[in-house]
Amino acid sequence: MIKSRPALSIPEALSIDKQHIWHPYSSINAPLDNYLVDTCKGVRIKLKDGTELIDGMASWWSVIHGYNHPELNAAIHAQLEKTAHVMFGGLTHEPAIELAEKLINVSPDGLEHVFFSDSGSVSVEVAIKMAIQYWQSRKQPEKHRLLSLRRGYHGDTFAAMSVCDPETGMHHLFNEVLAKQLFTEAPQCKFEDEWRDEYIADIEIQLKTHHQSLAAVILEPIVQGAGGMRFYSPRYLQEVKKLCEHYQVLLIADEIATGFGRTGKMFACEHANISPDILCLGKALTGGYMTLAATLCSHEIAQTICAGEASCFMHGPTFMANPLACAVSNKSLELLFNNDWQAKVNNIETQLNSQLAQCRDLPNVADVRVLGAIGVVETLAPVEMAKIVPLFVEEGVWLRPFGNRVYVMPPYITTNAELFSLTEAMHKVLQKM
Repeated sequence: MIKSRPALSIPEALSIDKQHIWHPYSSINAPLDNYLVDTCKGVRIKLKDGTELIDGMASWWSVIHGYNHPELNAAIHAQLEKTAHVMFGGLTHEPAIELAEKLINVSPDGLEHVFFSDSGSVSVEVAIKMAIQYWQSRKQPEKHRLLSLRRGYHGDTFAAMSVCDPETGMHHLFNEVLAKQLFTEAPQCKFEDEWRDEYIADIEIQLKTHHQSLAAVILEPIVQGAGGMRFYSPRYLQEVKKLCEHYQVLLIADEIATGFGRTGKMFACEHANISPDILCLGKALTGGYMTLAATLCSHEIAQTICAGEASCFMHGPTFMANPLACAVSNKSLELLFNNDWQAKVNNIETQLNSQLAQCRDLPNVADVRVLGAIGVVETLAPVEMAKIVPLFVEEGVWLRPFGNRVYVMPPYITTNAELFSLTEAMHKVLQKM
């Protein structure tokens, strides 16, 4: 029998955590210290020991409206009174219907069908399966491989790992058991660079050489996230779209990190004014409240898949279109559009440009770049997580760098003063490092 236990002290709770819980990309042989959270509200994380931190990560880029938002809370409570979950096979519900309609209305033109899933990685799995099943239905089963960009990151499940960078990415240990995909060089053009045709030379060669076996190109539009926080030219995306159309290869846009305003456009594809054939969404979809993702596609793709051998799309997660998650997503989208998200993101961009500029003079800094509500300070050498995170906590902020990127992606409700605290902490800590 399992009994409830008395409340744990902070040391007791952290001891159990360290002994038994695996955190993301962590080692049980040399576990990092974790911080015990008590409550979160607005942009502040309050630890169990009373320490208060300004969150510069938006909980891995998802909590765009801040924590414990009264309207998001109310949306979940109202749906909870009706039903927390119901299977989506043979049944449907209003939150999913409303959300699908909203996503179609705000997403790039031509995307008419929505498939809900559990997480960003699964939305990529769904997109890859859509592309492969599409060509099978068109009697071209040889078109089953993907072309991906080096430095790309698309998730941690198996098909998603197969299109992540096979050498510099996080998943090279699995290369021998992953599907063998094709890769082209990472975009060499920065966001503001003057265009040169040589920037697409390699992907053009790849498509010309391999288009007969390619189902789709998959990429993160404009911003390569976990692969280095690299911002590339919208013209590159425009040219890739043209090449995909010319060589009859689908284009999958992974907007899990960039969707819902993060780059200053509702979707990063809008910087290039293009529409992908398939679009992956997640992270900020629910305002960071629950796990939910969506994969959108054109009517032609959906119709072709369903006219094929299987007569349906072959995927169906148990918790797809969870009513609670759909309800809070609907409210999150309302908040986004009713509270002038673009002005908020533009203000964050202006302040980041101004305040992170001082980091350029530090001897250990290689580059500083800003796009929308993303600010990146790239260091000459990788930072030591065990040293740098506690220094940020001492400064009263929550930032979690990776590799040689110290970056900030705050909630859109972050005030000027709170953002100043984040950028000052970045400068001060990098001086110490």
